[in-house]
Amino acid sequence: MSPAGRALHAEWTKTRTVRSSGWLLAGITILTLGLGAVIAASVRFDGCAPQGGQCDIDATRIALSGVYVGQIAAVVFGVLVASSEYATGTIRTTLAAVPRRWLTLVAKTIAVTGPVLVASLLAVTGSLLVARTVLPSNGFTPAHGYPALSLGDTTTLRACAGTVLYLFLIALIGLGVALIVRNTGAAIAISLSLLFVFPIVATLVSEPRWREWLTEWAPMTAGLAVQTSRGLETMPVGPWQGLAILAAYAGAALAMGGILLEVRDA
Repeated sequence: MSPAGRALHAEWTKTRTVRSSGWLLAGITILTLGLGAVIAASVRFDGCAPQGGQCDIDATRIALSGVYVGQIAAVVFGVLVASSEYATGTIRTTLAAVPRRWLTLVAKTIAVTGPVLVASLLAVTGSLLVARTVLPSNGFTPAHGYPALSLGDTTTLRACAGTVLYLFLIALIGLGVALIVRNTGAAIAISLSLLFVFPIVATLVSEPRWREWLTEWAPMTAGLAVQTSRGLETMPVGPWQGLAILAAYAGAALAMGGILLEVRDA
């Protein structure tokens, strides 16, 4: 087996045999699907529109809203793929077995990528199916301007595919931050703060230009712009542009983590 194959096999074995991995991957699916179902069941067309009026609720975004909590499991999974080895000291064994540290980084990235993409795909598909069933019974019908959610619609397909990529990129941010700080608690705190603090600060800022800047460049709000199917012209950042901003955060975290993995002692 080649060095790359050995590194990947080792990382996959470690990920697969750690009990928390299965729980966290299940958490991505269950939390995303569960919260999305609750929110979809709680909104009604007649509650957002006056009699005979129009409703501006984004049904696609409602269907995928569970990602706000499901992403926490994705972050923690990404963090633990790296930080658990530093906590137990087994990172020394890993780096002794794979002296080319960039191979370790690539293997860990792949070990995060595959499982998170599968869990995210299940979560998004399930959320769409639930919303497709629930929302019409709550008044979101073609007669009210809300056709049934379908992957045959390019906007819905973009929102669903983008949400899967969003969860994947969030997990990579967790992996990168864990390689930087080498501590589970600190990595989780930093990653979640990066996601949630920017939007909170944006709501407290009164200056419109600063608020727009914070919204546009915050990783969570920028990344989740890909879910938007209505009012795109009012968004501070476009769907794919926002996802590109999130990808830049993930790339920067992985690059910095890779550099530190290369130059620091285990």
